[in-house]
Amino acid sequence: MGRPVGHNDQVTEIPRRAVSRTAKLAALPLGFAGRTVLGMGKRVTGLASDVISAEIQQRTAEQLFSVLGQLKGGAMKFGQALSVFEAALPEEIAAPYRQALTRLQEAAPPLPAASVHKVLAEQLGPDWRDRFIEFDDIPVAAASIGQVHRARWREPGYDAAGAPHTRDVAIKIQYPGAGDALLADFKQLSRLGGMLRAVQPGLDVKPLLAELRERITEELDYELEAESQRAFATAYADDPEIYVPAVVAASPRVLVTGWVDGTPLSQIIRDGSEQDRNEAGRLMATLHLSAPMRAGLLHADPHPGNFRLLPDGRLGVVDFGAVARLPEGTPEPIGRIAGLALRGDAAEVMTGLRDEGFVSTNETIDGQALLDFLQPMLEPIAAEEFRFTRAWLRAEATRLANPRSPAYQLSRHLNLPPSYLLIHRVTLGSIGVLCQLEAKAPYRGILERWLPGFAPVR
Repeated sequence: MGRPVGHNDQVTEIPRRAVSRTAKLAALPLGFAGRTVLGMGKRVTGLASDVISAEIQQRTAEQLFSVLGQLKGGAMKFGQALSVFEAALPEEIAAPYRQALTRLQEAAPPLPAASVHKVLAEQLGPDWRDRFIEFDDIPVAAASIGQVHRARWREPGYDAAGAPHTRDVAIKIQYPGAGDALLADFKQLSRLGGMLRAVQPGLDVKPLLAELRERITEELDYELEAESQRAFATAYADDPEIYVPAVVAASPRVLVTGWVDGTPLSQIIRDGSEQDRNEAGRLMATLHLSAPMRAGLLHADPHPGNFRLLPDGRLGVVDFGAVARLPEGTPEPIGRIAGLALRGDAAEVMTGLRDEGFVSTNETIDGQALLDFLQPMLEPIAAEEFRFTRAWLRAEATRLANPRSPAYQLSRHLNLPPSYLLIHRVTLGSIGVLCQLEAKAPYRGILERWLPGFAPVR
């Protein structure tokens, strides 16, 4: 299976690619880093009516995500994190980016077959082919630091006819030199921070990049990922709603897991039925909120490429390289403060946020103004059911990003404690996907079941 391997496919090509990574990032037009981000900010905040031409938007989207995709590593991971915010942008801005973003979530240029074989020999031993009945050299998907191949794994034993037991597996293979390349990527990526500030100006991009660097450094260790995936698989064994494939084998740079058939969320976002979009959103929210309690972990990479809607209706989940370790579950103050805000208890909300470090003891903030700031964000759980939409997210982005708005002014006096940074990022990412799905579900009931401290609101 797979394409023939030629002499020029040797792994020695990889260092030359790595050397050009900084040059490729530097080749992103400086005009984009300035004019386009400024234009996005103006359109999101409503400060001006001028719009970047469609031609420039299309060209910029293609160039930006082509470069990010080629770089794989940290740049691609940053692009994937960025892509979930696409739903917050006005349609005339977002439309040219949507197709390029979806491609980034699902694909990247493949590693040559000879390089794949070399990694497999190093990680699984020179007899690695004996472990497989079939192995497809052509990758089926690309992750930020590796690519995925489909194969048929040889299981111990034989059936009554003498045929070996087998199972379909996914093999994630890390790109050679991924670790060194990541460090180079992160030194360059700060120039793209203006894009996130256009969506959420109160978010300091530096700690976000630092947190992404920490997570992706963990992702380089596939044995650590295997440990996380085993914990998820155990927590959701025989679950009627969530499916996590078993780990079959693991080494530092190769991970073999059960194969997951299903419809990718990116496809459901693009052309799925209303029923499928609603169900995918409900299941994603269930996973996001239940995993800390059930597994002591939070799946921290909520882009659509990591989820499948299975034929039996379950949500298939892959890629556990980025996780937050929450052995005590989701911090109780999150649920408690959300409940207090829904009940309109401004004084207790202020006390809770000060205790957790969201409001400095040196800041003087009006309690009712703080409650008014929070309540629109809690609209998805204020009623029995809610439909996440791009329009709702754009309205929130506008409210929070417009320097003339009270919400913007108040946000400048709030902090995001480091201990909440990853939870905050994952929640924003999950909401972005729910808005791309335009999913309707009983989200408040999911919180009442799985979020510590969140008492029923009636």
